[in-house]
Amino acid sequence: MKAVEFRSRMKADESLEVPRDLAAQIPKDQTVQVIVLVPEEAEDSEWQRATAEQFLRGYGESDSIYDAL
Repeated sequence: MKAVEFRSRMKADESLEVPRDLAAQIPKDQTVQVIVLVPEEAEDSEWQRATAEQFLRGYGESDSIYDAL
């Protein structure tokens, strides 16, 4: 399967627009698979930041030997 990636915005009529140059690359009258990625909610990103921060607190100078691997 060939992947075509682009950014779009959900329209008021609940449709997504495909840029013309990319639409020309998509076969007509064939089933395609669509994957929609949306930004994570602020709460999720805050949780991830806090987790990474907590993880790095356990990192000590003696661990720096592994940075060269």
